Amino acid sequence: MIDPISLLIGAGLVGGGWALGRFGSRPAKKPAVATALCGCGHDLAVHDRESAQCHGETFRNTGVGIKAWVPCNCRRYTGPTPLEEFFTPPVLPPTP
Repeated sequence: MIDPISLLIGAGLVGGGWALGRFGSRPAKKPAVATALCGCGHDLAVHDRESAQCHGETFRNTGVGIKAWVPCNCRRYTGPTPLEEFFTPPVLPPTP
């Protein structure tokens, strides 16, 4: 048959777990890492270093209810200047 003591212990565990989850302390969220973005919304890694053209894609409406991935129209990186380019010019690849 049904053991009432086991049912009470199970109900106590479920209620205690719910109360701890509802009213207990929660771990602090880690702050999001800020990334330098261009005006188009892509970061420096998606832009070509030589031509500065963006190789990213955006999700746009192409018709009535039709959406597709299309190439980004950005022609040069307009975000913040990376520190390594601000202080020193790029060393690699070596120029002959």
